[in-house]
Amino acid sequence: MPSDLFQDPNVRMLTQWIDESERITVLTGAGISTDSGIPDFRGPNGIWTKNPKAEKASNIQNFVSDPEVRKASWRDRLDNRAWSADPNDGHRALVQLEKRNKLVALLTQNVDGLHHAAGSSGTKVVEVHGTLREVACLECTYRDDMQIALDRVRQGEEDLDCPECGGILKSATISFGQSLVQRDLLKAEAAAQNCDLMVAIGTTLAVYPIAAVVPAAQRVGAKIAIVNAEPTEMDHLADVIIRESISQVLPIIVGGAMNLPEEGDTQDASHPK
Repeated sequence: MPSDLFQDPNVRMLTQWIDESERITVLTGAGISTDSGIPDFRGPNGIWTKNPKAEKASNIQNFVSDPEVRKASWRDRLDNRAWSADPNDGHRALVQLEKRNKLVALLTQNVDGLHHAAGSSGTKVVEVHGTLREVACLECTYRDDMQIALDRVRQGEEDLDCPECGGILKSATISFGQSLVQRDLLKAEAAAQNCDLMVAIGTTLAVYPIAAVVPAAQRVGAKIAIVNAEPTEMDHLADVIIRESISQVLPIIVGGAMNLPEEGDTQDASHPK
């Protein structure tokens, strides 16, 4: 881990704020999973940048109306990076934040399930855009493990229908044009209003309504921290911005100020005092 991260004044400040805070709400986006080998959507190596057809499949109207879009989507599901990806140190750091009894909620825009895989509690994680790990029917309440559906694809089925009602099956993710789950939105709103520190990690804060939790938290007096490699839509609201590798910096800021070397100390970062 680069030792200069320990000397970054913004890193040291956020580390102190986490120590001092009692109620922290975290919002994560695709950027926290890129170090696990899962590409983002619109970056230079993004899923939609490289495969525009995949973006077309993310619109519910296209998915429902065009069998060819559904067939391509199911083929793409077979090789999704999420099946072979492991949580990284960024995901694991947020588990430690929960263990420190400071975490109000972990709101995530990600559908890869890596927060759960890292060990975050199901009572804390709110997957506002759904999950890739399950399959759901668009007509009835049928829901099951995604791998059961993918086994059907491997056996030769191209356009999957519901085993209970015959309706269209898709991943249990929220596509463009679909409504978010009201219960999850209410949880996110409550978490924003009940925090003294909001930390947005790996998200451009451009997708609504979930991005609205940041100004909502600010309105109740919470400090706002943004950890993201690139500028976001809400940098102007931030009290501190950190542009470092998420998987490298999160373990530092969650670890606590007592683990930071004295300012100016150039000791190896892997052996903090």
